[in-house]
Amino acid sequence: MKNYILLCITIVSISLNSYSQNKTASADKKYDDYAYINAIKTYERIAEKGYKSADMFKKLGNSFYFNSEFDKAAKWYGELFAMNSEIEPEYYYRYAQSLKSSGDLVKANQILDLFNQKTKNDSRAKLYETNKNYLAEIKANSGRYKIEDAGINSKYSDYGTAFYLNKIVFTSARDTGNFGQRKHKWTGEHFTNLYQSDIDEYFNPNAVKKIKSKINSKFNESTPVFTKDGKTVYFTRNNYIDGKKGKDGNKTTLIKIYKASFENDKWANIIELPFNSDTYSTAHPALSADEKTLYFASDMPGTIGQSDIYKVSINSNGGYGTPENLGPTINTEGKETFPYVTDDNEIYFASDGHPGLGGLDVFVGEIDQNGVSNIQNLGADINSPNDDFAYVIDTKSRRGFFSSNKEGGLGSDDIYKFLETKLLRCVQELSGIVSDTQTGIILPETKVSLYDSQHILISTTISDQKGFYSFAVECGKIYHVRAEKKEYATKEVSVTINTQSGKTNLPITLDKTSCQVVIGDDLGKCFGIKMIYFDLDKSNIRAEAAFDLEKILDVLNQHPTLKLDIRSHTDSRQTVFYNKQLSERRAQATMKWLIKNGISPNRLTAKGYGETQLINGCSDGIICTEEQHQMNRRSEFIIRAL
Repeated sequence: MKNYILLCITIVSISLNSYSQNKTASADKKYDDYAYINAIKTYERIAEKGYKSADMFKKLGNSFYFNSEFDKAAKWYGELFAMNSEIEPEYYYRYAQSLKSSGDLVKANQILDLFNQKTKNDSRAKLYETNKNYLAEIKANSGRYKIEDAGINSKYSDYGTAFYLNKIVFTSARDTGNFGQRKHKWTGEHFTNLYQSDIDEYFNPNAVKKIKSKINSKFNESTPVFTKDGKTVYFTRNNYIDGKKGKDGNKTTLIKIYKASFENDKWANIIELPFNSDTYSTAHPALSADEKTLYFASDMPGTIGQSDIYKVSINSNGGYGTPENLGPTINTEGKETFPYVTDDNEIYFASDGHPGLGGLDVFVGEIDQNGVSNIQNLGADINSPNDDFAYVIDTKSRRGFFSSNKEGGLGSDDIYKFLETKLLRCVQELSGIVSDTQTGIILPETKVSLYDSQHILISTTISDQKGFYSFAVECGKIYHVRAEKKEYATKEVSVTINTQSGKTNLPITLDKTSCQVVIGDDLGKCFGIKMIYFDLDKSNIRAEAAFDLEKILDVLNQHPTLKLDIRSHTDSRQTVFYNKQLSERRAQATMKWLIKNGISPNRLTAKGYGETQLINGCSDGIICTEEQHQMNRRSEFIIRAL
């Protein structure tokens, strides 16, 4: 790119919750033919008796954590950590947050230190690695464009395309038509003016016409940007207005941003913007989608490098705010210039300070409340070892234009048109079905919330009638998804999004806090009890069996009219007689334990069924897996009366 596109003498351009959970029905609430069993209350009563279970403490801690009862959450998470068992890193974070909310900052910091040690790759503990292999990134970002000559180039410099209604407007030095046409002494080319061309639906330009207006002067004009209604234009020009040329202290004519309005079929009322100066340059204006912010390049005081990108607010009264430097994330000690902002809050710009292929490369970043982030090189389709710049794109059609002095062009700078066939920005949809853990029934109208890795709420949605939810998310990032529904325990799961565009599936199953039961149901299913465990070939109650029986005991105490039939089953291995006797002893041992702990014998019956009620085809002579045999080894607590 010629020097007159950079910051220099008489030049045109710059190189310059509380998360409240609905109360569940009380454990003794009854309906005509069913009752609700509050599992969390049962766990709490069992824990108060001294029983210890990591799974139980997790459930208790979570139930209070998600309900913002942090004192109680800290209590049960403390019990969990006191067991010295293997604990997922997420519980360190929750425990620390609970301690903080409870006022114990010293211990909270100690737990956070442990959290940081265990989660080196968690974004809350460590930022993603920087200083990537930029050549590999450029290679990965390449192969996404179909590029052609725009069809409007001359043997002179042509660059800096802008959209204007159903036209494009660009910069060209092609006007050599009269003796008085001035040449730039550095480049040997004539000064630039603005030209326009109609374009079709595929962005193919038609005949080129010079804009006949005072917007074009005897010095350089370039890089305009138009409001959507076509009535206002901001553009770059040498420091020249009303026939007068401005100079700095070194008698150098710099460049400024000007504004004009379209009246009576012509551009008029040309004024310079108030933050211009004779002592520094401003150039290459770009508008935000809402047209309330103007972006531009400048070497004004406060610039980090040779030229930086700035923004300034456009006030409702037509005035302007104070220009703000976009900061060191985008600006370097080199040149950042030619900004272009899309309705997707992306900013495209040219830079020789960010790692590239040579000269100016085109980059894109994301505009957020903190400035600009996630800056990436557009790849080797757009960029070359020479200067590539002035990139503009229509986000709907993914068609646009850019300028370059790469080899093979007609002039010193040429305009190329492109079709982006693959998005650079990785687009992911996080979605899934919310269902009941036990029954598999879908759960519509579930509140589903998306949190970032710092547990900051991003978005909330409600699952539809098919239990489906979805969020738009960023590739490669860690998110936390929380599901909340009345009569179900709140659940939060973490997910790492895939690194390529597509969909990440995250089904969520919820456990009922109130288990609805009727006569004939297995009470054990309320608590996930599949088997009351005994030592091999014995009928003595083991510690983990006593823990599960405490749940049954608590329900019987809360519902004094409830009666149970205790059933014990075996698989088909061993003889039929042996299995029948073993299951009978175990059923009786289970009943005796409950009677010993205060349950009236007239509320209980017990029977061993051996291998007579297999729930699959794993009978004698049939080869089955251990998992298939395990399905047949089960304990049941069948409700006989409520």
